This record gives sequence, C-alpha cells and structure tokens, in this order.
Amino acid sequence: MNFVEIIEHKKNGLELSREEIAELVRGAAEHSVPDYQLSALLMAIRLCGMSRRETVDLTLLMAASGKEMDASSIKGVVMDKHSTGGVGDTTTLVLVPLVAACGGYVMKYSGRGLGHTGGTVDKMESIPDMRVEMTEAEMLSQVKKIGCAVVGQSKEMVPADKTLYALRDVTSTVDSLPLIASSIMSKKLASRAKVIVLDVKAGSGAIMKTVPEAIKLAEMMVRIGIDAGVRMTAFITDMAQPLGTHVGNSLEVKEAIDLLSGRTKGDLLSVSLSLGSRMLSLGGLAENDDEARKMLLERIENGAGIRKLKDMISAQGGDSSVCDDVSKLPQAKCALTLCARRSGYIAHMDAAALGMASVQLGAGRMRKEDSIDYSAGFVLEKRIGDYVKAGDVIARIYSSSEDKAEIAAESMTAAIEIADEKPQMPVLIHAIIDENGTHFVDGVK
Repeated sequence: MNFVEIIEHKKNGLELSREEIAELVRGAAEHSVPDYQLSALLMAIRLCGMSRRETVDLTLLMAASGKEMDASSIKGVVMDKHSTGGVGDTTTLVLVPLVAACGGYVMKYSGRGLGHTGGTVDKMESIPDMRVEMTEAEMLSQVKKIGCAVVGQSKEMVPADKTLYALRDVTSTVDSLPLIASSIMSKKLASRAKVIVLDVKAGSGAIMKTVPEAIKLAEMMVRIGIDAGVRMTAFITDMAQPLGTHVGNSLEVKEAIDLLSGRTKGDLLSVSLSLGSRMLSLGGLAENDDEARKMLLERIENGAGIRKLKDMISAQGGDSSVCDDVSKLPQAKCALTLCARRSGYIAHMDAAALGMASVQLGAGRMRKEDSIDYSAGFVLEKRIGDYVKAGDVIARIYSSSEDKAEIAAESMTAAIEIADEKPQMPVLIHAIIDENGTHFVDGVK
C-alpha cells in the first residue's frame, strides 16, 4: 500500500479505511514506515480529525500491535483505572488495595512521571526494595493470589503507540483528541480488563485545561471502550490545585498509607472512593455506588485496606513495614517552611507551576533519563479557600539541598495567590460519563 496516498487521503479530510489504519499501525510497530511519513500523517490527523469508526479502529489495531494480556485464568472480573495525570494524584495507591480488599481483581500498568505530573511507578519505587517490573505470568499469579498488582508498562505491549507517542511529542500533535484517546485506550484494552474507570483531569495542572475539553476526551474514550465491549465510566475531576496535600514520591506514599490507615481524609480520599465505588458496581461486587462506597469505607475502618497494600508491597519484594513506620521511607536532608507573606484567603493555585516546583526540588524529571530524589517534595498545609495570617505556614518543603528548597519556595510563592475575598470553592467532580451519556454533578456545566 502506498503510504503517501494514505497521507493524501487524510490531508484531504477523507476517512481512512481499516486497511489504511492497519498500515499506519504496522509501520509504527515494525518501523517499516519512515518517521517523516508517520509524522506527516499524524499532523494530517491533528488538523482533520478522525471519525468514531476511525478512532476505534486505530485503538483496537494498536492494542493488538504487540503482546496482549491473557487474563482468562482469573476467575473474576478484571478491573483497571486510568488517570490522565496531575499533581498530588495518588489515587492508584489508595483505591487499588481498597478495591482488592472488597474482592475485586485489579491489574494495572502504570507509568513514570514526566514534567509536572507524577508517576505511580516512581512513587512505588520510593518504597525500599519495591519491584515494579514483572512478567505476565508473575503479574497474573500475584493478582490471583492477592487481588491486585501495579507494575511498570510492559515494553512488549502496544509498540505502535510507543513510536507514535514519541513522534507526537516532537511534532506538536500531542493535543489531538483521537490520538490521545487511542493512545490511552489501546494500552487499557491490551491489558484485557473488563471494567475500566477513567479519571480525566481538568484544570491548570492537567493536560486538558477546561472542563469542556476534558469532557470531549472522556466521551471519546468511553465510546471506544463500550464499542470494544468494556464496561466504562469516566469521571471529570478537578486539577485546579494538587489533589492530595503531599506532592513528591515518598511523601505521596505516606499520604496513601495515612488515608488507608484512617488517620486522615481529604480530596484525595474523596476521589479515590468515587472511582473505587464505580469499579465495584461495574464489576458486579456491589448493587450500586452507595453500597460500594460503604464497602470501601468499611475496609478502611477494619484495616483491610492497609493490610492489602502491605500484601501488594510484600508480593512485589518491597518492605511492607513502611505501612507501620513511614519514617522508613526516604527522608529529605533539608526542610524549609513556606510562609504567607500577607493575610487573606488562598484564592488560586497554579497546579502545574506547583508540580514544576516539585521537579525543581528533585521529585520529578524533565527527560525520561533524568534521575529523581524520592525524598523530595512538599506538603501543603493550606488549600484554596483557607484563610491565612501573615507568617502562617502554607507548605513544608523537602529537598536534598537548601538551594533547591529556596528556589522552589520562590516558585511556589508565585504559584499561590492570596486575596482579600474568599474565592468560590473548586468543584471536585464536575461530571460523570458512562454508556447513558454525560451527567453533570450538582448542576455544574
């Protein structure tokens, strides 16, 4: 098949046939089509878009471009959850053990952090001796035994997406909704989960900056999953400020432990409970979300949730005693308090800028090959809407050096606005998208 003709078809706004899309996927997976031709087609897709049929074909063909998980030996409904990324988003480490403690089977591939967004794999590696690379057989065995596993993305799965993702990053085609949706969903479908719950972030710290943009992406991904026979729901959640109060790898593990142990609550727990409740109800383990939420809360109260996290850490070679003594997690050499320079209300946070401040501290990376400091990060003592007096502590900053901490403190000061008037409080969940359409929460539109 002449690849130039495929580029020409899409450039002229025509729908690509399944055979033409298969040629794109094969060329990306096998590196049989030059990068410059793949890049040209990606730009044509970015400018002309793709139909629902094209997007589904692209997703399914990419999912099948490499090794697919065979989860048929698991005698239950396999579930998965995906977040589009944000700051202080530790929902995976909270809801995965909680759902498993309720009898669910959760098999999740996670990635590393890049730029201002954190990565679950990095957080897990802050636990001493924690193993995040597993074979398919090892992962299946662990899920059958304890109900859950969270590991790094397999190099053998969805090779076409790896090529196209790298090209999108350098050709200004990252913001194409069909390409975003197919990239995310191809990896989810390759894991063969029967239930997938999506957490699509909207706000300054998210890829999608506005709620309407996030809804468009979520609707597209839900349609793809439903067309592929998967039970799907997407939540549009707020990223106007970090979701959790802790930002940084070992700090976020500590917050997950504190939540599962019942020592603290907050927005992170609220979103985790909403996502986990829908996973249980879609998986047939609860009659509805309300019953599922009660089940999850019971697992926190009776200690089953934290015990399941211990089980997962131990099964993956980590030191599960960190759940009893969080001081065994990496500890920063330097600590600095960030104080309010004036009195007033916390009116606005630039979540992306705060995420980049954590990178300045050493908690993140700008390039995939960068090393990270697992102990670095910060803990927010105040949230949007809180009143502060001049000199009150807004955040506690942790780093390996005073210089890094002071640079990050200046960035954080610029990212946190204090005003005289109390602001409108952010809405935590804006909308829910499922097979029945888009449902706005509390009248938000």
